Amino acid sequence: MTNIDVLIMGLCCNSFDSANVSIFKYSMQFPEHTLESYEAAARQGAGVIECDVTFTSDRQLVCRHDQCDLHTTTNIVTIPELNAMCTTPWAPGVAPTCCTSDFTLAEIKTLCAKMDSSGGANATTAEEYAYGGTADWRTDLYASSAQYSCPEVPTHVESIELIHSFGVYFTPELKSPQVPMPYEGDFTQEDFALQMIQEYIDAGIPPSQVWPQSFNHEDVYFWISNTDFGDQAVALDEDERTNEEIDSLIANLTSNGVKIVAPPMQRLVEANPGTELLIRQSYYAEAARAAGLDIITWTLERAGPGLSGWYWDTLDNGDVELTEGDRFSLLEVLSQDVGILGIFSDWPATVTFYANCKGIGIRSGF
Repeated sequence: MTNIDVLIMGLCCNSFDSANVSIFKYSMQFPEHTLESYEAAARQGAGVIECDVTFTSDRQLVCRHDQCDLHTTTNIVTIPELNAMCTTPWAPGVAPTCCTSDFTLAEIKTLCAKMDSSGGANATTAEEYAYGGTADWRTDLYASSAQYSCPEVPTHVESIELIHSFGVYFTPELKSPQVPMPYEGDFTQEDFALQMIQEYIDAGIPPSQVWPQSFNHEDVYFWISNTDFGDQAVALDEDERTNEEIDSLIANLTSNGVKIVAPPMQRLVEANPGTELLIRQSYYAEAARAAGLDIITWTLERAGPGLSGWYWDTLDNGDVELTEGDRFSLLEVLSQDVGILGIFSDWPATVTFYANCKGIGIRSGF
């Protein structure tokens, strides 16, 4: 009997209700950061939905995973007049760079979002570059439907309106600018951070429904000191750290009033050979909770099939042999032992399934 069999037989005895604990970036069924992907996430049970926030040349906020990803997440290189405006335009053998800050909002609204991919250096036409290389564990099936053939790049305001209509919550990430700041000499990082929060204020969204997040901890400290949205501000952390470095990070965060830290999921666990679940919480998890920090983590199913690679590197070391079912073993340890508030998932149905089996709703921190 596998670990997944044990978990499903032992835990999945409750009715399937609307309980969920997942925080969501997008659904792999549709291109990342489109209104279509947000709706798919809500249908799969996501309780909190993310817009990654960056800005255009006319300083409007839009949802993109990175400020400079338009060349792989839209059809921009196939539109000659817009391709020519990119920081580095596409041409055969040239790796392009197309940033939201290269374009006005009106120009970005003419684009079609697509699955994040490219045909790479071997592409001989713009179409081959734009539409090649989709990972086989994602899909371009939506593109064959007239209804979904050209998803727009949404504004941050549009994401707020749609997500609010689902009755779920928000976790916008302030993306690190890929252009020098202050932008054009007078748009500072603080202006950017405040503009994102102001759009929730303008929409009438209370701070209790928003978890603003950033890898730049100065953004988090700014929200704590200057807005009503700092109580739930999330300090993202992606670095691999020694125990001493973990202690130093936690001390810095808590001394600046941070209440939530968000490392990647593999930093919160380690192998535990010879036990039922094969996984246990790590020093990072224990230290963060001992300091009074709440924890959010990321990202279940960001990578393809197989529990290997960066997101599994603390478990993929030969000490234990994991199968696909051990995603649920990981969720069990993160939920029951680490006590996470939530987990980012690129396919929220998995976390919704687990939460319904366990009878878990959104935690008190939410």
